[in-house]
Amino acid sequence: MSTPPPQGQNPFAQPGQQSYGQPQGQAPYPPQGGYPQQPGQPGYPTAPYGAVPPEQPRRKVSFKLIMRVVVVIAVIGAVIGGYISSQDDAKTAAVGDCMHRGNSDDNNPDLEVVKCDSSQAQFIVLAKVEGTYTQTTADSKCEEKSKDFQYSYTESGDGTNFLLCLKDYKK
Repeated sequence: MSTPPPQGQNPFAQPGQQSYGQPQGQAPYPPQGGYPQQPGQPGYPTAPYGAVPPEQPRRKVSFKLIMRVVVVIAVIGAVIGGYISSQDDAKTAAVGDCMHRGNSDDNNPDLEVVKCDSSQAQFIVLAKVEGTYTQTTADSKCEEKSKDFQYSYTESGDGTNFLLCLKDYKK
């Protein structure tokens, strides 16, 4: 029984003889150009600096994440809108501010602060007094503060109880 010849160079070969297992008429190594290299092999040419890498697969965004973002944005918008709309109501009025009546309800007028040079200016604030007042006590308190007062406006119930003494604004 004989053993198969070893792969690669034959250590017993005479000088000038071809190595065992090498095809006749071919060089023992590939030609200068070499065989085509495959990506991932050492020496494989890489993309030049600044080249765009291959596109990565996009991650799917879940419906729950989108809904959470929408809810957070809606809540933030409502808070900002409420804050902005409350900046011109009767709570922020000070002596000398001009006011505009937004509705015709005598029991609950919607007063808002406006610029005195605005065409909406209807009243001017003569006095602002902290506390809770009935209509009778409000009128007497406004008389103490200013003899020119014509209207009294009280607000209570939300932690900021106050009285505004008003008169018509003449332009």
